[in-house]
Amino acid sequence: MRKSPPAEWLPLEQAVPADVFRAEVSYWAQRIGVTPREVCIRPMTRKWASCSSRGRLTFDTDLLRQPADFRREVIIHELLHLKVPNHGPLFRALLRAYLSQL
Repeated sequence: MRKSPPAEWLPLEQAVPADVFRAEVSYWAQRIGVTPREVCIRPMTRKWASCSSRGRLTFDTDLLRQPADFRREVIIHELLHLKVPNHGPLFRALLRAYLSQL
């Protein structure tokens, strides 16, 4: 998922704390049935998030200031890569299925 300028920034005081964000990731990981080895939050310049082949998820710190719906989309997208490592038809079908539950 390429990073593009956010359409809507939240004021800093409305940003989600890192522990709340990690709780969101944990919730969706359990719902999807995956277990990331590690969840990192750090500045990224080109992407909102990434998933390594070893199960490490890395999320951009700017994501903490994005609307909840967008954060969920990015979280679900990356967690699904723990099941399906590419963006093929199965990945897209699962992504649509989970996003339709929102």
